[in-house]
Amino acid sequence: MNTATALVTGAARGIGRQVAERLAREGVAVALLGRSAASLEPVRTALAERGASAVALVADVTDPDAVRDAVERAEHELGPLDLVVNNAGLIDAAEVPFWEADAAQWWDVVATNLRGPVNVDRAVLPGMVARGRGRIVNLSSGFAVSADPRYSAYTTSKSALLRLTDTIAGPLAERGVYVFDISPGAVPTDMTAGMAMFADKTDWYDVDLFLNAVVAVAEGRLDALSGRFLHAGKDNLDALAARAPELAASDARKMHLRPYGPDDPQR
Repeated sequence: MNTATALVTGAARGIGRQVAERLAREGVAVALLGRSAASLEPVRTALAERGASAVALVADVTDPDAVRDAVERAEHELGPLDLVVNNAGLIDAAEVPFWEADAAQWWDVVATNLRGPVNVDRAVLPGMVARGRGRIVNLSSGFAVSADPRYSAYTTSKSALLRLTDTIAGPLAERGVYVFDISPGAVPTDMTAGMAMFADKTDWYDVDLFLNAVVAVAEGRLDALSGRFLHAGKDNLDALAARAPELAASDARKMHLRPYGPDDPQR
């Protein structure tokens, strides 16, 4: 395992808690970040009882000062951060057209899903770049590459995050830092349970596939796929990593316009 310390946002429940628990089992010291001390403390206690090093950090990811303070505390107590998992997120409150959505809640979704990772990344990247090592996993979604009008805020935020990852991945890789957008697919969580489109769903993806992907990132096995969209539920990530030279020569798994034909000036 190349990773000694990790920061997981939205760590109090759902996928975030499962990521923290899995990393702890792998021997990683974990900083748990969330908005409530009361919800984080049971997670920290459970990890500590298993012999893991863990610290609970209270911060709203949309507050850059609070995030920066949390990162400083994490590194003071656990050491330099090797891995960040940007998991904290919100979903549209209702399946309605964009023009009918509550404007304030719409922006809350975008702020949490996009500004949150931006704040976290800006807090951790100077140290990672200075040390010449580090990895960031952004929790992505199929909605990032296939728009769903019922969830316009979530789709917009995840697409924007995918573009950000693509934009910064190249310069960071030159400095030993790798960034990944990984979708777990639809897995059963409190968030998906509240989505009307999944009311009768039974064929959920196995969350362990995403947890295995995070471990693969932590071990450095997927560095060659930095900056590309990955789907833990569908992809054989090791096989995809083996095709990295082929992918590097193309725009595969990156956001781009599809040309209408060979004479398209945008081609």
